[in-house]
Amino acid sequence: MSQSPFLYMKENSKTVLWNDSADPKELTDALNWGIVGATCNPVIALTAIKADAPHWVERIKDYAKKNPLATEDEIGWAMVKELSVNAAKLFEGEFEKYNGRNGRLSIQTDPRLYRNAKALTDQAVEFSKLAKNIIVKIPVTSEAITAFEEATYQGVSLNATVSFSVAQTIAVAEAIERGLKRREAEGLDISQMGPVCTIMVGRVDDWVKVGAEKMGAKVDPEILEWAGVAVFRHAHKVYTERGYRTRLLSAAFRNHMHWSEILGGDSVISPPYAWQVKINEMGITPNLNSVNEPIESRILEPLLENFPEFRKMYDVDGLKVEEFTNFGGTLRTLRGFLQSVNDLESFVRDVTVPNPDK
Repeated sequence: MSQSPFLYMKENSKTVLWNDSADPKELTDALNWGIVGATCNPVIALTAIKADAPHWVERIKDYAKKNPLATEDEIGWAMVKELSVNAAKLFEGEFEKYNGRNGRLSIQTDPRLYRNAKALTDQAVEFSKLAKNIIVKIPVTSEAITAFEEATYQGVSLNATVSFSVAQTIAVAEAIERGLKRREAEGLDISQMGPVCTIMVGRVDDWVKVGAEKMGAKVDPEILEWAGVAVFRHAHKVYTERGYRTRLLSAAFRNHMHWSEILGGDSVISPPYAWQVKINEMGITPNLNSVNEPIESRILEPLLENFPEFRKMYDVDGLKVEEFTNFGGTLRTLRGFLQSVNDLESFVRDVTVPNPDK
């Protein structure tokens, strides 16, 4: 294609493009491809800070000097907030254009709060006030479901994260609906709220592949690449049938199908910057109705028959709410996010307490 496939998608479908980054340089480039929002998480935030280390080292030094009682953890989160506010400014025009449905920058709640619904709610409210076009991420753990309702009721636009299953997406959508209905019943405004529920499609693939390796399953490796797509398409079918006001979002890319095979719905695709570059270079002409096509039986049946963990992610009732936190995909992702918080604190420590041996 001579035109960016993302611009083609934007001009010819309801599906919109966000960017899985908080790096201002990457976001500025991606605006040329039609992005209308961005997602972020602790790993991405730290990566963006390290990408412009000289600037952030000076900001850390300045903040620490002005706030002598601030801990390294508090300084790190102050930098994440500042990074997010700066990135959010890039999308103010899209926010106005889409009346709040797009044009938002995600900031994720502290992953250490994953078991504390009240703390997640309170932090979501705090973060939502950083800028008018902030959307706040909360992980879809068992304990957090009530936070989705309560934070929505308090007017926060939410992005559900650490989500891999149709069951999780339903629990999120139902909780957000309850929050929206409570606001409507009290005459509170919901006109600019734009909730989304992420399916980490690449991490769905990852978890199925872990199971295949453990089991020594003999299946065509191509089939495993379709697991995340299958879960997303099934969740999209359920969302469409039930009329949820939350949109689905595809993230955690592992291959181009996490964009090209789930297009056409009123949903969001949020690839990392590197994947946007790759897809532009591939010049794929996308099928703009792919999300509504059934998964071929030669792919779906082996996944359902051979991988119990895939069935948990695919079936509407595959996971109970009380099983969300200890699901394998959840634990793997939470561990990564928790480690990134430690890494951010270490980065700050290297600035505030420099190693004299180096």
